Amino acid sequence: MDLYAWIDVYLDHLRVERGLARNTLESYARDLRDLTAFLAKDAGESAALEPASVDHAALVDFLLHAGRRGLSARSAARQLSAIRGLFKFLTRERAITKDPTELLDRPRLAKRLPRVLSVDEVDRLLATPSLETPRGIRDSAMIHLMYASGLRVSELCDLKLSDLDSKVGTVAPLGKGSKRRVVPVGQIALERLDAYLSLVRPLSSRAGVDPHMFLSPRGRRFSRQGFWKLLVRYARAAGITTPLSPHKLRHSFATHLLRGGADLRAVQVMLGHADLGTTEIYTRIAQDHVREAHERAHPRG
Repeated sequence: MDLYAWIDVYLDHLRVERGLARNTLESYARDLRDLTAFLAKDAGESAALEPASVDHAALVDFLLHAGRRGLSARSAARQLSAIRGLFKFLTRERAITKDPTELLDRPRLAKRLPRVLSVDEVDRLLATPSLETPRGIRDSAMIHLMYASGLRVSELCDLKLSDLDSKVGTVAPLGKGSKRRVVPVGQIALERLDAYLSLVRPLSSRAGVDPHMFLSPRGRRFSRQGFWKLLVRYARAAGITTPLSPHKLRHSFATHLLRGGADLRAVQVMLGHADLGTTEIYTRIAQDHVREAHERAHPRG
């Protein structure tokens, strides 16, 4: 079989045996069509495209060609994944004796710096929920707790009453990989929580049945989508024009801690990151803040 026929077999394998999503299959098919078009043009229209005729140099030329067309790092990584998968499949099926992709380098994906709220924007957000209504008291407690402890939105919604130690001032969310960690809660957030738990939560019809800390008006566990919607609503009311998500509030928590001089490993533990490298991205934002201050104040800045 020529390379075109093998690509059809490979895509069928991904669809049937691996169960890849349709969008992924379409992307892989497009990437492999681009590869065969490039190889055919280079070899000449009359030449047959045999799998064994594709070597390392030809694949490097194709990737360089794709890069010159302005392909993003993420698309290039997906393209390389499609090509590697094809030639590993061809090797396994004994259509070729040597895999030409073994020494191909994966494009490095640039880490995007997370955008964060300023301290002033966070202060305005926290001050927006009304403390005169049951819903406002609940929402204030949720937003204060998320920012005070850097919780993921899923962790916030999954919190149970037993996860709070109000005397010590900590919560113990269940994070990724079912790993539990203990995170401190600030005094103001504890006060908002106490108001919610003593005045508002007992009003729910399921207060004595559902163990979750935060309940919706229908007495059910608060959903991630529900929290996202209320956060966006309060952000608009606070005059915050940049798009806001629960994760951006978590980013803001980490960045503000580092700007205040917190130890990177302490922030890692509070965020529940298994890898310190995941936390280190926040130091770049904090360093930007220091550099800006230096440029404003230093006579040679």
